[in-house]
Amino acid sequence: MRKISRKSFITDCEGPLTLNDNAFEVAEKFIPEGGKFFKILSKYDDCLVEANHPGYHAGDTLKLIAPFFKAYDVGNQDLINYSRKNVNLVYGADNTLNYVKDKVHSFIVSTSYGQYIQALCDNTHFPYDNTVHTHLDLDNMPINEKDKQELKIFHDDILKLNPQDIDQFHKLDQIFFDKLPKMDIYDLVKTVDTVGGEGKRQAVKRILKREDLPANNLMYMGDSITDVEPLEFAKKNGGLAIAFNGNSYAIEAADIAIISDNTIVTSLLVDLHARYDNDYVREFVQRYSEKGHAEAFFIMLNDEELVVKFDKEYQRKTLPLIEIITDENREYLIQESMKMRQSIRGTDIGGLG
Repeated sequence: MRKISRKSFITDCEGPLTLNDNAFEVAEKFIPEGGKFFKILSKYDDCLVEANHPGYHAGDTLKLIAPFFKAYDVGNQDLINYSRKNVNLVYGADNTLNYVKDKVHSFIVSTSYGQYIQALCDNTHFPYDNTVHTHLDLDNMPINEKDKQELKIFHDDILKLNPQDIDQFHKLDQIFFDKLPKMDIYDLVKTVDTVGGEGKRQAVKRILKREDLPANNLMYMGDSITDVEPLEFAKKNGGLAIAFNGNSYAIEAADIAIISDNTIVTSLLVDLHARYDNDYVREFVQRYSEKGHAEAFFIMLNDEELVVKFDKEYQRKTLPLIEIITDENREYLIQESMKMRQSIRGTDIGGLG
């Protein structure tokens, strides 16, 4: 099908497309008590972002954890092999990716490591060239025995912290901003250019400039703290900013919330986005939330196959929530979104920032 000229859909990966948090999962797989270890660093990441720590951006957890992979002898092939076997899609995401790439100019901008994004693209046949992600090369950076042992001590010290007690996080400041920068392995940290937060916003801007696509024709979809800047960019420039099962950070930044266990909702909105202006999409969402999906579909959707598929998928199920975010419904949407997020992704991953 012919692409609709100058319309774009750019989405985060983990959350809107997959159930994974790959960095959490590979940490859990390869680092002792890696799940707990990663959750502490993720909470630390949130605190650094909220405090506007100089030079630190959302998602830099993936930078902080890199030396610890080296300490426990993890290489590129380990990440590749694990990722290929553990891509868990949100229901319908493979169909949605194939649908949207034939409707509009479609891209994935993800904080995830490239090894995981390659595995996703292999599984779904989405073009890898249409992705931006965090580059991590563990094989070309040696680690000496002294650094390895010191990192293992840091690892044990970090595990002693309570992730809910942020007053303890000054100990992490000492590790990551005082001790680690003096070690040889810090050269690895400097090579990891994390695509999160501001990095995602810049990636979105580069895509739009390269493809000569106007910002007001952008639909951006995200779910976490790493999506705040690109969501705000889309909203500021008159585009569509959508939180898909978003946490509080994403819903605060977006103007439309989707709460669903199925990505056919994404296909529906992209279909409208491809054919009509943004006000029409917002009007559809408003009608859907106020008067029920039947009237909204009958009046505003022309893709009969999608409508039939939507009805079939949600037969005997609770319909997804699709709402314009307002001051009045924001807290309700955050609560409902977090319930869905944790229901389909699990408590550990669903609770990450």
